[in-house]
Amino acid sequence: MLTSSTMRETAGTQGNDFKKDQAALLQELTTESQNEASQGFDTKSALDIARIINHEDAKVAAAVKRAIPEIAQVIDQVARCMREGGRLIYIGAGSSGRIAALDASECPPSYSTAPGQVQYIMAGGPKALASAVEVNEDSEELGQRDIARRRPTRKDIVVGVSASGRTPYVVAAVAYARARGAHAAAVTCNQGTPLAAAAEIVIVADVGPEVISGATRMKAGSAQKMILNMITTGAMTRLGYVYENLMVNVHMQNSKLVERGIRILMCACKIDREAAVQTIKSAGRSVPVALVMLKAKVDKPEAVRRLAKSDGNVRLAIEDNAMEL
Repeated sequence: MLTSSTMRETAGTQGNDFKKDQAALLQELTTESQNEASQGFDTKSALDIARIINHEDAKVAAAVKRAIPEIAQVIDQVARCMREGGRLIYIGAGSSGRIAALDASECPPSYSTAPGQVQYIMAGGPKALASAVEVNEDSEELGQRDIARRRPTRKDIVVGVSASGRTPYVVAAVAYARARGAHAAAVTCNQGTPLAAAAEIVIVADVGPEVISGATRMKAGSAQKMILNMITTGAMTRLGYVYENLMVNVHMQNSKLVERGIRILMCACKIDREAAVQTIKSAGRSVPVALVMLKAKVDKPEAVRRLAKSDGNVRLAIEDNAMEL
């Protein structure tokens, strides 16, 4: 029978082993390694500092390029999920979580997505966007609890974002969602990580060591932002919220966006400003409705009907012959 002192001793030994395991894992991570290009960084002039950072940043696009096949898989899966009424749910911690929150927050104004279609979960909650609450990222229980509150289903895709690929909060949340039938993807900057093991599709942007060792808000953060931008932009385009290369599903809530909508109509339909303004007014300030009205030469009710039939896909609504409406 174990005494209380023996139990404390055993717990202490297990805790030490855990810390050793974590230390070993960190040492193996590329993002935690020292960068030879920035040796003696603290002795450099401002000009040299800027040049070194810029030289390292130039490697980011190439690292993302190597992950394009996996990025494309996630784009298609997000589009499929959203087409079936599901959600894209990002989950992250620290810098990775803040980047995910930014991408999710940009979708409603850019593509008129419903607030629930693209979501983010941040370790520590919304307050962690502005204040450091990094202690939460070590908790598997909190990760499971936070994703459980969103009730993930087979219609959803959960994307875990973690530069290290080992953040317990994120790994546990992704594993929980996948166990309940949701699709799961990982965005990381290290190979062979626990997050990769928890996901179906793994996007690895191996950007190499940071200029400041472990400062993953730098190259790793830039890579993650590029990847998440590609995922949502690609998915929204596949859903038909982009016509040609124009953001036609723009939500005209301020003067800048109203002007953008007018210019989109002028460009897509080769009309003058007055005609664009009048059509947008008659379309109820909806650029997609106005575009279908002009391109298909139909009235507003017909344009609305076509867009409803095509699930908001503007090109399909315009090219109506194949839809048998």
